[in-house]
Amino acid sequence: MTERIPLVIDTDPGIDDALAILLALASPEVDLRLVTTVHGNVELAQVTENALRVLHLAGRSDVPVAAGAAGPLVHLLPERAGHVHGTAGLGGVELPPSPVPVDPRPAVVALAELLVAHDPGTVTVAPIGPLTNVALLLHVFPEAAARIGRVVWMGGSATRGGNVTAAAEFNAWADPEAAAAVLGSDLPVTMVGLDVTLPTVLTEAGIARFRHAGPVGAAAAGFLRQYVDAARDRYGIDGVCVHDALALTEAIVPGTLGTVRRDVVVGTSLGADRGQTLVDRRTVADRGVEVAETVDSGAAVEFLVSRMCSYRS
Repeated sequence: MTERIPLVIDTDPGIDDALAILLALASPEVDLRLVTTVHGNVELAQVTENALRVLHLAGRSDVPVAAGAAGPLVHLLPERAGHVHGTAGLGGVELPPSPVPVDPRPAVVALAELLVAHDPGTVTVAPIGPLTNVALLLHVFPEAAARIGRVVWMGGSATRGGNVTAAAEFNAWADPEAAAAVLGSDLPVTMVGLDVTLPTVLTEAGIARFRHAGPVGAAAAGFLRQYVDAARDRYGIDGVCVHDALALTEAIVPGTLGTVRRDVVVGTSLGADRGQTLVDRRTVADRGVEVAETVDSGAAVEFLVSRMCSYRS
């Protein structure tokens, strides 16, 4: 049997973040060792509580949750995404509280300690929110950061423009300075952006397949309800783009997405290009970011739905 990949999810739950966590927990290919939280969709205290509750829902309160950065590195975040995810972040669904408290360590300390405890190159870190925590790890614990095997980030856009401004995807826009630091570093980053997430739509029929998969499936279908409504209003689609779950799919099964190594520059001005991920698609870069450019959307959605259905057993 192939050894399971040690996995860290850095997240700001968020409806699609919660779905991504549940996907990872249902996947035998990975071993979720740590969840770190970061500002983003809603306030840090709320996303941390949401992470604890999602793990408890899945019967995995043994996975530690460490709280990270409450705001961006430089400039305050002008708005969050409560209008999409609900004011508490989970679409109005109230999950039972976890009996386990948050880990007392700051997220970057918990992450650094985990990396040092594993062989270099073995741990996958999946940031599915702003990159603030990863940028702080690079700055404070560079030797630990160098031990990361792979960073699979849900964020950015090469050709699809933005979803929070005309130019910027939300996770890049929420902390462009952090994104610039991480994407410009020597870390092995795969960028799973809007180019592949927008075509990957979980329909209401797909949600119906796991709605009866025990308490987990019922809760997931419940908090996806608001996401479906928001997607219909915003994009005119019958379903939801599973942004974070697609990034986790690539982390769980490397090579799921077609990637090309590109040079990527992040806009950090205070102008219209703030948070834009400018991808040079003219050539394949010698070094740089693995940018996800192609996806088998049907296969990716089926992978997600089948794993969520496994909660029936």
